[in-house]
Amino acid sequence: MSDRPKTLPKLLIVEDDLGLQRQLRWAYDGYEVIVASDRDGAIDALWQHEPAVVTLDLGLPPDPDGTTEGFATLAEILALKPDTKVIVASGHGARESALRAIADGAWDFYQKPIDIDALGLIVARAFHVHALEAENRRLAATSTAAGAMAGLISAAPEMLKVTRTIERVAPADVSVMLLGASGTGKELLARGVHDASPRRTGAFVAINCAAIPETLLESELFGHEKGAFTGAVKTTEGKIEQAHGGTLFLDEIGDVPLPLQVKLLRFLQERTIERIGGRRAIAVDTRIVCATHRDIDAMVAAGSFREDLYYRLAEIVIRIPSLAERPGDAALLARHFVTRYAATMNPAVTGLSPDARAAIDAWGWPGNVRELENRVKRAVIMADGKLVTAADLDLAEPDDTPINLRAVREAADRTAIRRALARADGNISNTARLLGISRPTLYDLLKSYNLAD
Repeated sequence: MSDRPKTLPKLLIVEDDLGLQRQLRWAYDGYEVIVASDRDGAIDALWQHEPAVVTLDLGLPPDPDGTTEGFATLAEILALKPDTKVIVASGHGARESALRAIADGAWDFYQKPIDIDALGLIVARAFHVHALEAENRRLAATSTAAGAMAGLISAAPEMLKVTRTIERVAPADVSVMLLGASGTGKELLARGVHDASPRRTGAFVAINCAAIPETLLESELFGHEKGAFTGAVKTTEGKIEQAHGGTLFLDEIGDVPLPLQVKLLRFLQERTIERIGGRRAIAVDTRIVCATHRDIDAMVAAGSFREDLYYRLAEIVIRIPSLAERPGDAALLARHFVTRYAATMNPAVTGLSPDARAAIDAWGWPGNVRELENRVKRAVIMADGKLVTAADLDLAEPDDTPINLRAVREAADRTAIRRALARADGNISNTARLLGISRPTLYDLLKSYNLAD
């Protein structure tokens, strides 16, 4: 029985050199290779096969010594199938051709004479990114406004597992605790819990417990009666009351002081509150979702967070991965933010340059999605050209030396291979299927990257 996948990824090679055509066909046995020699053949193949990735030689007949026909082919491919990843190759004025090709929408550029192994890595990466984007579009299309996926951009298995968990627990009227670093999207997921629950027609009320001074936090949560303290000129409902019939999101619950923890516990036990200065018990029906970036288990052990309150709040605990733990998501999110902010802040910007994409993949993102969004927003505003660069993102190396794209891709490939091996429990055939490459290619990569042991 064959180990090859039933349907191989489709790669279109647009190249008029017959010898190079044969060489590329042989090299890319992990793909269904379609070959075209000119623009008409390339467009016919595009319609017939809809390849995810195209390698395009700019020197095509009737202009084999120039680039006119190649650029015309690039423009037509992207006009017809804008999601296609086009990798342009040329030996004609390589630097100028590369800059123009990327500005015109090519995904990457490679200079002739072609290094088959290096180009193979670029092709594999292009297929990987195309698959991530396609999955993200599929998820966006199948999400409803009431679903936990609404507004979430991710194709990482780690994040999709989180959303599936939210979709399961949302209909049950239980307290949910979200644990994750700052900037990982805890409020977005809390809204997902609310929107996928029977309480979706009620209010979603959020309060950041760390952003409000301790002396005011009790009043914000429980409300107060007129005259309860100096400045209390009228009776005011607290956030808990405002969330009656809906969901109350307590962000940074780990920052609530111990005296107020006691009052929160009493509310969770009795489901009634008393406003500050009041003597009447007010029944409140609200679901509690809370979040913190702190090590809540360590706080419970140290006595700075009440254990009984923890168990009331943490009927379901969901841990949110950092952006660094979500392979491919940084690039997806960056493109989304470029599109969003360019529309209103700098319409001339159309995308990300190759060095920006490489820098985004290589960066650790300690500030998670919030850091990424802020950097992209600032970069879109400051960009001088059509493409946001690594320098615009302030991700260029401090000594201004160019980012080594091959090293960046190698690091990304190592990560992808390790993840695929883990998901396939070390099975080489299944790992190759997950990566979209052949077993011989995978063996070569394992040997090349010293991952074979």
